[in-house]
Amino acid sequence: ERGKEETELTSLKYSQKQQNSIKSFPYFFLVPQTLHSSKHLILSEKSFSERMVFSTTAAVSLLLALSSMQLSEVSEACTCMPNHPQDAFCNSDIVIRAKVVGKKLLKDGPFGTMRYTIKQMKMYRGFSKMQQVQYIYTEAAESLCGVRLQVNKFQYLITGRVYDGKVYTGVCNFIVPWDRLTLSQRKGLNHRYQYGCNCKIKPCYYLPCFVTAKNECLWTDLLSDQGYMGHQAKHYICIRQKEGYCSWYRGAAPTDKTRINATDP
Repeated sequence: ERGKEETELTSLKYSQKQQNSIKSFPYFFLVPQTLHSSKHLILSEKSFSERMVFSTTAAVSLLLALSSMQLSEVSEACTCMPNHPQDAFCNSDIVIRAKVVGKKLLKDGPFGTMRYTIKQMKMYRGFSKMQQVQYIYTEAAESLCGVRLQVNKFQYLITGRVYDGKVYTGVCNFIVPWDRLTLSQRKGLNHRYQYGCNCKIKPCYYLPCFVTAKNECLWTDLLSDQGYMGHQAKHYICIRQKEGYCSWYRGAAPTDKTRINATDP
């Protein structure tokens, strides 16, 4: 009997020792408190390890899901409305012909800002804002409408807005290699587009569509296979006529042969 009592006393002390060691563990509340053998302790440790693995996996999955949602929202953030080159000219603070000679990523904001160093060839609009443009700024992320320009490759026509003395642009602005512009577009930039800034170019997305004011020209390129950069965008200018109405004018041909109705072309 004495040996039996000593064995029970030893077992009780061992059990108390195990419980005390468990309570001192930082995550003891995750482990059952009624442990009476090392076998149970091993199972509890395994259960805790599995819980930690499960918790870590769940946390990573949640972060990935949230990141995916955020990236999806960002990727859908840049949406541009079709813009006739004349509207792009009239609605811009700066319109220049320039060549990109350098670029630098600035750590502004969560995604950064790309600063392009340019060599300005000619300014068509914006003399009252600044005489010479040295830098062009755009969002570094394409999903935020940032535009990618080639260094030392093309001369570009660049349109943009001025904020705090800096010129900002993006994919929704009219930016195109100079060599891709038509003769009518180049003439429009030189002097003709500015004469049409008091006219309104009304996009036609589906038929039927009509002009609703005398200062409107109906833009039907969007109905063609060429899309927004169709025949009207490449060759026509919307200009106010002597009668006070705005109508399409094809600048590359004699005036008396090119005045057409506002709904045609």
